Amino acid sequence: MASVGLLYVGAVLFLNGAMLLGWVEAKSAAPLNLFVGLLQVVTPTYLIFTAAGDPTIVLNASGLYLFGFTYLYVACNLWGGLDGTGVGYFSLFVAICAIGYSVLNFVKLGDPVFGVIWLYWAFLWALFYALLGRGVGRIGRYTGAVAAIQGWVTGAIPAFVLLNGWWGYSAGWTAIGLAVFAVVVFGLLYPRLTRPSADTTPPTERTPQDRGAAVSP
Repeated sequence: MASVGLLYVGAVLFLNGAMLLGWVEAKSAAPLNLFVGLLQVVTPTYLIFTAAGDPTIVLNASGLYLFGFTYLYVACNLWGGLDGTGVGYFSLFVAICAIGYSVLNFVKLGDPVFGVIWLYWAFLWALFYALLGRGVGRIGRYTGAVAAIQGWVTGAIPAFVLLNGWWGYSAGWTAIGLAVFAVVVFGLLYPRLTRPSADTTPPTERTPQDRGAAVSP
């Protein structure tokens, strides 16, 4: 069940990345954020209630709420034209928690692939914090590209692997490959996508509606 949710996390990350890149109008992204946000709240609740006290299932399910609440928060921001700083500072909380979940996957659960994937998410949500919470507007397009790529690399592709029962093959090499991919691709994209755009208005001088609609994850 969690694998199905992961597939749609990939979809909403790709859509939100496209929004930050300027390919999708902001309010049109709100419905999918709402749908996936609800899915990522209902799914872990079901898993926890049916876990029969299994701490591993509860641990894995607990992290899903971080995504569910993010997407619900974004949907509210997009529809309400709210200031994005609340989502930004919640994203800081998510980024810190994601580091903890990464460590637990490496050390306790013995899953280095998801250990690396949680680091991907920690990086992305840290970008959301910088963009929304701190108003670093020049990373908007870069954050969008990272989100869109992660939609496939950390969401859709792992979901299909899990759904087909292929998870666990060459886990160590897969984790190393994911880590190298992130460093190379995200590192190369940074100087290309952080150049000043045509809109030179500092984020702090934009209206709350502008900031909430233009830079939501």
